[in-house]
Amino acid sequence: MSIATAVSVLRVSSSRPGASAGHMTLADHLRELRARLIRSALVLVVAFFVSLLFFDPLLSLVLGPYNQARDLVGADTTTTAYVAGATGPLMLHLKLCGVAALMAASPYWLWQAWAFVVPGLLEREKRWSRVFAIVAGPLFIGGVALGYYVLPKGLGVLIGFTPDGLDNLVEFGDYFSFFTRMLLVFGLAVELPFFLVLLNLAGVVTGAQLGRHRSIILMGTVVFAAIATPSTDPFSMLMLAVPMMVLFVLAEVVTRLIDRRRRARTLAQVDPWNEG
Repeated sequence: MSIATAVSVLRVSSSRPGASAGHMTLADHLRELRARLIRSALVLVVAFFVSLLFFDPLLSLVLGPYNQARDLVGADTTTTAYVAGATGPLMLHLKLCGVAALMAASPYWLWQAWAFVVPGLLEREKRWSRVFAIVAGPLFIGGVALGYYVLPKGLGVLIGFTPDGLDNLVEFGDYFSFFTRMLLVFGLAVELPFFLVLLNLAGVVTGAQLGRHRSIILMGTVVFAAIATPSTDPFSMLMLAVPMMVLFVLAEVVTRLIDRRRRARTLAQVDPWNEG
């Protein structure tokens, strides 16, 4: 599809008369979805080519945890990162710049997805979706930053298992997959308590239920952190488990406050004389 065709699709979807949220037909929804997908794809393509200009700084950023881990193990273990095969360097550029473009363009394509869903929501649901959009992003970025800080120590422990007399060779493709997977785990892990608050707002769980199962949830958090972190050292596990436990306790406090306000509002509707 040419750029001219894409632009015409965008104009049709945005200027179609009578295509409001409450009057759109299935064909209108499909046209709008196609237009938003084309917009997002075009932004991703532009971000990809821009990221190619910053390949060297991006590569240094990705290799930062590995280089720190190599310094931690010192001269006891020889470790080297390498690129395998004739097509390896090309795949390195494509993978690294592709992931960078996906992350750099995420505010736009997430906004496109949100804008497609929001017209079908109720006013109260729209309000909470805005809260989600404001809080979820910084939480995820904070989790990714925490994972980036912990990763060198975990890698240092793993590389330290290399037996004497052997060198440790790290293929960049495997390392990059490991790198992105671990940052994603940390980013999503700190979102879990926030989802508990959203479930409470939806009426699925209550603060009292979270309190009754607090010990089980906290123990499950420790087990999850032990499985998710890459190394066997307790530092990496605690760096994931402790923030998750603190956020869970905070989520329980928030859900109890929400439940209290909900009960007071219900009581006021049933008996207006008992508002105080």
